[in-house]
Amino acid sequence: MEFFDLFRKDRWPHMFCPGCGIGTVMNVFHRAFSQLELDIDRCVFVAGIGCSSRIIGYIRGDSIHTTHGRPLPVATGIALANPDLKVIVFTGDGDLGAIGGNHFINACRRNADFSVFCINNNIYGMTGGQASTSTPHGMMSTTTPHGNKDYPFDLSELAVTAGANYVARWTTRNVKELITSMSKAIDKEGFSFVEIISPCPTSFGRRNKMPKACQLHEYLKIRTVRRERTQTLGLDPVDLNMSGKITIGEFIERERIPLRTVYAPSEMEGK
Repeated sequence: MEFFDLFRKDRWPHMFCPGCGIGTVMNVFHRAFSQLELDIDRCVFVAGIGCSSRIIGYIRGDSIHTTHGRPLPVATGIALANPDLKVIVFTGDGDLGAIGGNHFINACRRNADFSVFCINNNIYGMTGGQASTSTPHGMMSTTTPHGNKDYPFDLSELAVTAGANYVARWTTRNVKELITSMSKAIDKEGFSFVEIISPCPTSFGRRNKMPKACQLHEYLKIRTVRRERTQTLGLDPVDLNMSGKITIGEFIERERIPLRTVYAPSEMEGK
């Protein structure tokens, strides 16, 4: 599939800021999606509100923008109503982890049948640079001018604990790994979750003395630790994440029964 066969060329240039990692995510998604040779007419793209959610507006396919924090229940409804559709969700850390946090936990628990790509830029990028549930401890935002006193959610560990079938986390620096994980997530039955740590020079970097994309990429390079290395060293990934590091890699792949099987039409007949 050619690049512009998947994306709406007439809507370019896109609205993302210079240095934003969302352009990289769009490129990676195209490569992952093309590998699977899916029929785009049998796919539905769902998103909430925020910078990351704007991706679906550039995809040449059926899509729905929901209200803030609500893409996962909408995606669940679509997947249950027509199990033959491939449902793919794009969301951000504020949309998924804060306003939509309870929907996220329960979609994992129920093992709903869709893939979620969460672009985590550690802040509310579109709505004013407020701290999100993923803003690192001590970092600046418009609502934490003296540094964030709270500790962030670990969205990937949360997905594992809540019951997702596939979970991985990478940064936008890990392009090859992202292509593999996104392909796995799309192809996987049940709930699959890929968290993508992405630079935001405008809202996050500028307030934390890293206004250039190259500075944020170096920041991500210094902070990231591969999960297999934590196991070799006998380190606790959760403790590392709480201390400001980011563990990257594949967290889990399992075969829990997906939601569509639990509520299969044959099971519902006569009820």
